[in-house]
Parts: sequence; C-alpha cells; structure tokens
Amino acid sequence: MKFEDYHISRKIKDSLAELAFRRPTDIQYKAIHPILKGDDVLAIAQTGTGKTAAFVIPTLELLTRNHAKTRNDDSFIHTIVMEPTRELVIQVAEVFRSVGKYLDVTVLGLFGGVEQDPQIARLKHGVDVLVCTPGRLFDLVSQGHVQLNKIQILVLDEADQMLALGFINDIRQLIKHLPRNRQTLFFSATINQEIKDLAYSLVTKPVKIEISPKDPVSKHVDHYVSYIEMDDKRFFLERIIKENPDDKILVFVRTKIRAERVKKAMERADIQCGTIHGDKTQQERNQVMRDFRDGTLKILIATDVSARGIDIPNIDLVINYDLPEQTENYVHRVGRTGRGDKFGKSISFCSKEERPLLQEIETYLTKPINELTIDVGTYKETIKMTSDHTQESISSLIAELEQIEEVDRKKNKSKKRK
Repeated sequence: MKFEDYHISRKIKDSLAELAFRRPTDIQYKAIHPILKGDDVLAIAQTGTGKTAAFVIPTLELLTRNHAKTRNDDSFIHTIVMEPTRELVIQVAEVFRSVGKYLDVTVLGLFGGVEQDPQIARLKHGVDVLVCTPGRLFDLVSQGHVQLNKIQILVLDEADQMLALGFINDIRQLIKHLPRNRQTLFFSATINQEIKDLAYSLVTKPVKIEISPKDPVSKHVDHYVSYIEMDDKRFFLERIIKENPDDKILVFVRTKIRAERVKKAMERADIQCGTIHGDKTQQERNQVMRDFRDGTLKILIATDVSARGIDIPNIDLVINYDLPEQTENYVHRVGRTGRGDKFGKSISFCSKEERPLLQEIETYLTKPINELTIDVGTYKETIKMTSDHTQESISSLIAELEQIEEVDRKKNKSKKRK
C-alpha cells in the first residue's frame, strides 16, 4: 500500500511525496489506521523504524478534520507530544512542520535550558502541536502558564528513555491535568514491567503493536567489534577517521569529560570534532547539530544522553569508543546509522576491562557481534603511525585534560552547594 492510497488530506500526501515517503514502514502501516479511527495505541518498535512519522501523519490528519473545534480560544493546545531530550523535541517538531507544511498548523518546541518568557509569550497565542520535554512542560503548568484540560491527543514518544532520565514523576503529575476523554499514543523502543505499568495507566483499550525482529539491530547496519586496549583507542579512532575523510562519523563515549578528552586528542591530530553532552548550552547544542547535519562538521562525539536525540540523515559510521554500560543503549547507538532504507556500519572498541559489558550486550542481542580482527602487525603499526606527533605534545595534552576535569569538579561542587 502506498501513502497515495490512504484516506488523508491531499496536502499531507503532497508533502510526503516531496519528502520521498512513498510506502509506509511496518510500524507506520500498523499504527496509522487505528490512530485515524481514534483508538489508543501502545507501540513497541526499535529505533530507525519510522516511529515518528507513524504518529505525525495521522495526528496532522485528525487535526485538519477537527480544526474548527480545536481553536476555540486564544490559548488552545490540541496535541501534546512528550520527548525525553531537547534534540528530539527540535527534530520531532521539524517533522511536524515538514509533513504539515501545506496545512494551517502551528507547532512549538518547548524545552528547558533556555529562557521561558519567549515560550510563554508564544503559548498565549495557542498552538496546534506542542512538542516538549516533560520537565519544562511541568514547570509551565505549575506556574499556570499552560492549560491542558482541552488536550485531545497525548503522545509519549521514546517512553523508555523518559523513564531512564527520571521523568516518571513529572509525567504522572502532568497526567492529572489532562482530560480523561483523550486519545493516547504510547511509543517505546523497549518494554519492561515499569514501562508496562506506565503505559496501562495512560491508555484505554489500546491497539497493541510490536515490531520486534529477532535481531534488534537494524538489518541495514553491519556492526563489528575490535579488541583495542583503553589507552590505544585514540590511535585507532584517528586512523579510521583519516582513512575515511568523506564519511560522517558519530562517536559515542561514556562521560562528558571523556567526550572533551577525545576531542582534544583528535585536535592534536589535526582532526576537527564537535561534542554534544549535558554541559553544553542549548545554543552550542543547536549549532553543533546544524553543522553535523549539513556536513560542515564530519565528526561528532556524543554521550548516551544524546543517543536517541540524534536523527541525522546519512551518518556513515557509528563508533562505540566506549561500550555502553546499559545494554539497550548499544541498539540505540548503532541505530543512528542505517536509517530508513539506507545502509550503515558500526565499530565498537572493546578493552579488557569492557569484556563483561560486551558479554552482556551479546546476551541481549542473543548472538555474538562479528569481530573485526586486528593482527599484531597492524595494531603496532597503527600506534607507531599515529603516536609520533601525539607523544610530542603529550604533556600539554595531559595538562589540558586535567584543566577540564578541574572545571568539571568545581561545577559539581557548586551544584551540590546550591
């Protein structure tokens, strides 16, 4: 079935055609019809399956059908879409705007880390679709700036990550302000008892959809592991980047400090990198994402908090510089490449200390990850090739890294005092 055959607005069909959306993915095919019928939906589908369009398309269609009824006062809000991160808020809001470009639809992205006064001023004029993080929405509801009693559709996207980030209490408090007679769409990449409990407290007689292939990693991603010692990882990262100068590469590390360390190491090798993590201002995060999206920046180093917030087309390679401590995050990381009908590749660096993490990941995947073998000669050659210029400035590099750690320690102490 093609989107052209769906009973949706011609304007939506035109925008989908311009976006090269011809046929629905599995999750879109199974979700769009029940959403259009007004059913609640509980959907479990891995990253990269097209979940966002699965709720954006029917939500916009329902909005066009009921437009007159939804704009009944100056501060109307028709649909709330909750997302776990600022990056996802920005990206999902953009999908709503792109698919609804020919519709008379207003979309607002609402998140913390920026001044709230401009957001409050915008809300006073009403919005059709409010895409937001639960924390900022809860703040504005508590202050009386947002009324939720006329919401018709509630979407919880990436629900498992919202729980992991500690948004559960904000979500439960927000639900108290929503009308009972609403449509609820619940989307999650993974499912456990806590997620089930939350889902069934929100939905009513839902249509249950589960897209769960035997291999949770997309079939469009070739993923490998190489055994590299912790102190040698920077040499292999440098080599891979220099051997693939035209590739858009996303590198995942475990901590914010580590992200800056790796960036400094690459800069010593004349490799330009950007970083994205929790210590970055919203302006810095927006800028680095724009640069990475348009190709101005080829290498982006990120922490797991950003794993699901990066929906950038045509990422050629994902490198797990550090293995994730939460096994599910492996799937979310490698899912940043090979999206839609594109093909991608992922390489994980595994040190001796990380072998237990690798075993947990392989148990979760129910099969071993293919090893990308590095023979002894190549291993030594890589370190020799890349270490000459690095060793020359190792003392200054260490000094800079210690400076970064000291600044971070002072920040943490200041936060604790507050």
